[in-house]
Amino acid sequence: MSQQRILPEHIGIIMDGNGRWAKKRGKPRMEGHRAGAKNFRVITRYCNKIGIKVLTVYAFSTENWRRPSEEVNALMRLFYDYLVEALRDFREENIRTRFIGDVSAFHPKLQKLIAETEELSADKTGLVLNIAMNYGGRAEMITAMRSIAADCAEGRLTADQIDEELFSSRLYTAGQPDPDLIIRPSGEYRTSNFLLWQSAYSEYVFMDDILWPDFTTDDLERAIDIYSARNRRYGGV
Repeated sequence: MSQQRILPEHIGIIMDGNGRWAKKRGKPRMEGHRAGAKNFRVITRYCNKIGIKVLTVYAFSTENWRRPSEEVNALMRLFYDYLVEALRDFREENIRTRFIGDVSAFHPKLQKLIAETEELSADKTGLVLNIAMNYGGRAEMITAMRSIAADCAEGRLTADQIDEELFSSRLYTAGQPDPDLIIRPSGEYRTSNFLLWQSAYSEYVFMDDILWPDFTTDDLERAIDIYSARNRRYGGV
């Protein structure tokens, strides 16, 4: 008797390989980022269609600022253009969009669009889409610790009240289930500072035969099948 397929509730994706995709085709790196952004919309819609509750995508890390300024500036323009398109394309989709990370570092025009995107989708009841921008797992945990320390200093909390549940409530993903499955295409085998606290018991699927712009719904289904076949013991036997 075949094992029943288990659908993950929360999927995280490290959208990796855009630059290499462009280089293989003799194109500028930004062409890879544009192709990756286009594919992201396809995968997001598909996740919503098959019943995934939460999708978190790694779009721009705290370390990505170290890239050449020309590429960073081009990425900011791409993010802005994407959000304009998303406001139009996702208007009829039952998808709630949230941004996790320190968006205060972005241009005020981009910040305004981020806030508008979140506000207009706030009442949606389908897929929750977390877009991680200027996000880093370590920075997220430091922000959470500072919030808890401030409450302790003001007498709103005591040290013995600090536990995993409290700490989780101060993260960007507060109130959401931890990711069941994290997918990374492109052949890199690192977490790259993505959802460090939340992924303590996530199943990772590293796919070395595909770059993100070429990642298809069939590849997503393949990763879900791998996840479904695993025995998640959470430290038990």
